[in-house]
Amino acid sequence: MFAQIGANLVTIKDISKRCGYSTSTVSKALNRSLEIGQKTTAIIQQTAMEMGYLPNSAARSLKTNRSNNLGVLFIDEMQSGLAHEYFSAVINSFKVEAERLGYDITFISHNIGNMQMSYYDHCKYRKCDGVVVACVDFNDPDVVELVQSEIPTITIDHIFNDCTAILSDNLRGTKDLVNHIYASGHRKIAYIHGENTSVTKRRLAGFHKACRALNLTVPNDYIKPARYHDPQSSGLATRELLSLSDPPTCIMYPDDFSYIGGMNEIEKQGLSIPEDISVAGYDGIYLSQVLRPKLCTFRQDTDALGTEAAKNLVDAIVDQKTYIAKQIWIEGQLLVGNSVKKLDSE
Repeated sequence: MFAQIGANLVTIKDISKRCGYSTSTVSKALNRSLEIGQKTTAIIQQTAMEMGYLPNSAARSLKTNRSNNLGVLFIDEMQSGLAHEYFSAVINSFKVEAERLGYDITFISHNIGNMQMSYYDHCKYRKCDGVVVACVDFNDPDVVELVQSEIPTITIDHIFNDCTAILSDNLRGTKDLVNHIYASGHRKIAYIHGENTSVTKRRLAGFHKACRALNLTVPNDYIKPARYHDPQSSGLATRELLSLSDPPTCIMYPDDFSYIGGMNEIEKQGLSIPEDISVAGYDGIYLSQVLRPKLCTFRQDTDALGTEAAKNLVDAIVDQKTYIAKQIWIEGQLLVGNSVKKLDSE
């Protein structure tokens, strides 16, 4: 295992001489073995970097039986791909941390050229050491096959079987939004929610829990289904809410991007935000903070979500014998914005 730097070959033995640790310790540290302490690992890796050492991937794969390649399975219903601001931010932070830990990433799909294969077969074909799964249909047999296989798997925003799940605290996020809207004097709060997923269930639970704690009665007509990241469906739901004989004073949307559909419908009806109708989104993407008025929303910590997913996936790969699956909850932050009007409470 060595790297060619100019005309010089930098070997593990060279690094050992430079930093004073045995070749065995150097090798383990470079492969991030948990047998070596963090301080020692940091010293050895810093020395290797200064000397221009790069491991030969083929030799490393033979020695560790790992490819240092992580799979990413991400398929949202609207087929937004990396144009999906929230998940692209999560995946980017996952990528940054994975690369810091010495891993490459591969996007998993059914298609390799003209070949059709399952997600599991694709992971095996690309020799993925582990895979992170986000925004998929967990009832899909191909997804179930992958998650239940021997390949270490981390899920994002979904609890599935015995996998480690990295979860945004959607229950708290929705409750914080409702409490802020209520504190602003609103008693007629409508909620347009996304499709039937575990995220939606927690957000709906948070909405109803908050309303119940505030002794707030919510008419059934105030709860409307739509789809995440789909302005059109949110626009149609907004039209239905505004046409009610007793319309809400504030509408909560599935996500910040979907809110655009609601905003367009509100403007089409000659209404102004927040003077005539108040609104709130979810996710806290960049768009929400450049719109005028600035959107009231709940920012999910995409950096922490992606980073924790990468760290735990690598831990599960490196230490499969002792790694224990867990649920890791990531807190977010309420962004008050200017889209919720202050009313005189009843």
